[in-house]
Amino acid sequence: MEKRVVITGMGAITPIGNNVETLWNNLINGVCGIDYITRIDTSDLPVKIAAEVKDFDPIQHGVDAAFARRNDLFSIYAMAASIEAMKGNEGCFDPERLGVYVGSGEGGFDTILREIVKWKEQGAKWVSPLMIPSMISNIAAGNIAIRHNACGVCVPIVTACATGTHSIGEAYRAIKHGYADAIITGGSEAAVNPISIAGFANCKALTRAEDPKQSSLPFDQRRAGFVLGEGAGIVLLEEYEHAKARGAKIYAEVCGYGNTCDAHHVTAPHPEGRQAARAIKMALEEAKYNDKDVLHINAHGTGTPLNDSAETAAIKSAIGEENARKAYINSTKSMTGHLLGAAGGIEVIAAALALHHGIVPPTINLNEPDPACDLNYTPNKAVKADLTIAISQSLGFGGHNSCIALRKIDN
Repeated sequence: MEKRVVITGMGAITPIGNNVETLWNNLINGVCGIDYITRIDTSDLPVKIAAEVKDFDPIQHGVDAAFARRNDLFSIYAMAASIEAMKGNEGCFDPERLGVYVGSGEGGFDTILREIVKWKEQGAKWVSPLMIPSMISNIAAGNIAIRHNACGVCVPIVTACATGTHSIGEAYRAIKHGYADAIITGGSEAAVNPISIAGFANCKALTRAEDPKQSSLPFDQRRAGFVLGEGAGIVLLEEYEHAKARGAKIYAEVCGYGNTCDAHHVTAPHPEGRQAARAIKMALEEAKYNDKDVLHINAHGTGTPLNDSAETAAIKSAIGEENARKAYINSTKSMTGHLLGAAGGIEVIAAALALHHGIVPPTINLNEPDPACDLNYTPNKAVKADLTIAISQSLGFGGHNSCIALRKIDN
């Protein structure tokens, strides 16, 4: 028998808050986390702005000091977010029925860069013996499993910017079909470094805007590329009856998942958004979406010229013009920048809280709407709405499309 799946824990490290409460308050108040880069020298870089995590002390988040010294930042962010997600939930699961699905789009990029410089300048003997277990993309999942004694399924997923959403979707399916009672899942990324910025900038993905507060412009006709962000978004998914039996707080029910591929281009989305539309349709059909539902869409909304118009077309294709116009849509990336593999985790949290509180966060700086992006993107101010269902969608290089559907649920 198929199981129901709910969200019973959430953790976040983001450019606009290092816990879920701060993240949510800043989202609904339209706080922008984008600024000039502080952590690295940008004098030789074509882009000098990003959405960095600020005032982050891993020790204050329960991360062991030795772990923080030995691991890449993407793994440290993931660990800190997992600790928040598991707060109050520790010891509630059979270890062999508790799993981890946490991925990263780029993995330990900072570690790779640092150790290559050491090899080049000082020789091979100075490369750290911890390099490999720090940079491999699966290590955040492995470390989280060790910390929380999760001996069940442990599957890190890497699908570029769709990583977080795919991780949550596959975790949902694993619980739905009985392979686990609970799974710690989401994504993490720490790619604000010179090589990453140069690579994204040279393939014309990043905006060259010089004003940080007017740089991430989803669905606006001035948009010219995304802003690189960093952080981690982790949720605890749990089988509904298990959660109910232990009196867990339930934020939302996960009730649908779509997973498709454009099979079109390595970086550009299909201009008609056909397979992105199919992913949305799959998730909503599984969630039993109907015309009486009040739908919220946390869009991928990167602020790139190609993505936003293709995504608008995909939404219309998936649910029809009339329903698309009634939906409450937003892009959290207008505030957080694009967290790559962590984006889906953060955005599922945002969608769950929008349902839970009945508030749709805004898309900030949407002052000159693109005629090709003509839906309700909640410009500049949060709005209250009696939401019943939400989707969060992510699209990644390689043509990856993923969509999670959530329903409001009463504890």
